[in-house]
Amino acid sequence: MNHVSTLAIFTGVPGLPEILIVLAIVLLLFGKRLPGVARSLGSSIVEFKKGMSDDEEEDLSKGKVSDTEEEKA
Repeated sequence: MNHVSTLAIFTGVPGLPEILIVLAIVLLLFGKRLPGVARSLGSSIVEFKKGMSDDEEEDLSKGKVSDTEEEKA
């Protein structure tokens, strides 16, 4: 007798059919909210990148200030 466990279905890496089923369920449940979530995620990424570039600019300007102070001494 060959017993197939219901957990055997969920072993391994999910393939294309499983991913499509999950995406369809997510689309049905959160379809109306997805554009807002994507917009929010996009603006968060933009703000993060701005913060990173501002931080790099501050580090560079601090390095230049300390160099000029060393030259004066």
